[in-house]
Amino acid sequence: MSNDHFETKLVLAGRRPVKSHGYVNPKLVRGSTVLYPSCADRREIGKRRLEQEEIYGLYGSETHFALEAVVSEIEGGTHCQIVSSGLAAITVPLLAFLKSGDHVLIPDSVYGPTRRFCDTVLVRYGVTTTYYDPMVIEPALRALIAPETKVIFAESPGSHSFEVQDVPMLSRVAHAHGAKLFMDNTWGICTFQPFRHGVDVSIQALTKYIGGHSDIVLGAITVATEQDWAWLRTGALDLGQYASPDDCWLALRGARTLNVRLDQQAANALTIARWLADRPEVQRVLHPALPSCPGHEFWKRDFTGACGLFGIVLNPTFDYGAVTAMVDSLRLFGIGASWGGYESLALPTSFTISRSEGTGSFGGEMLRLQIGLEHVNDLIADLEAGLSVLRGQAHITCSSPPCMAGELEDRRGVEQAQ
Repeated sequence: MSNDHFETKLVLAGRRPVKSHGYVNPKLVRGSTVLYPSCADRREIGKRRLEQEEIYGLYGSETHFALEAVVSEIEGGTHCQIVSSGLAAITVPLLAFLKSGDHVLIPDSVYGPTRRFCDTVLVRYGVTTTYYDPMVIEPALRALIAPETKVIFAESPGSHSFEVQDVPMLSRVAHAHGAKLFMDNTWGICTFQPFRHGVDVSIQALTKYIGGHSDIVLGAITVATEQDWAWLRTGALDLGQYASPDDCWLALRGARTLNVRLDQQAANALTIARWLADRPEVQRVLHPALPSCPGHEFWKRDFTGACGLFGIVLNPTFDYGAVTAMVDSLRLFGIGASWGGYESLALPTSFTISRSEGTGSFGGEMLRLQIGLEHVNDLIADLEAGLSVLRGQAHITCSSPPCMAGELEDRRGVEQAQ
């Protein structure tokens, strides 16, 4: 199967041979207790926790193992651990690989809950975090490395602001200092091959494109080496991480059509991004495939395509109140914090962004768009009507969202959940 094209691998991965007698799809296996023929068998199989063995429900079933095989195929890795959510896919390897006294480098553009985990949970366990500019150059990154630095984390493109990072450079610096490179690769799901570019641990929110239908919550962590697998698998089991087999079965179903859905959504998104780039209301389009996006040169060098998620920066004429009026007026775009499903979404993001390294000023209110499978002309017509509403609100002045400070913090927590 190694010589097959990617589309063919998506169809075949995690399945029995095509001509075997039986159903096309892997079985949905629910269960906690696994029975053994004898005590000797139980003792022998129980030793193989690192292998895909049906030992106990928590360790995975045929359904889990099939999905792990599919994700490994997509990522180009050797082993995959399915976990309960995209956030768990971030926190589990951090806890598995780090210990008290260690230091981790995190990009300042990172997904909000990742930052919150570092600032609350990791700090309680004696792990220190330094945030770095996602567009950092190599000498500046090397200056941030300490003897205790064990992990450099990447998220490329960055959450909400879409900076594309120089992953090979990050890998070079990490490995030169004996550190691991982790990467949240959810945006680049099958257009960026992490292990070819030096990533050690690749993270996916299967909730997004692999699920594809906005009806599951699931995560995956993939590695390429046996040593990293031992650390990851042991850490996941010790933390009691488990994913519903029903969600795994739905993710398997979604994976079979991933390529055609992603191609269409990416094409729709690029068409809309180019249209928005010519609109007078828009200051800048944050789509990695366009030169206006920070790190576009790295996307062009390292990625084979894009997806349906990107951002825009509006002209400073328009404040938060005007942006929300526009979003509220849209007919085809839902207001939701996730992405990767079949439906289009629009989300104001300026007040959800936390920065500490000087990358927090974008020159205007920001809007994130998830482009779905609707006809692209219908989506453009909806956005055009929304921009008309935006222009009509330009005289309104509002320096912050219409809520009290405490409410703002509550809303930020919800919005940062992607």
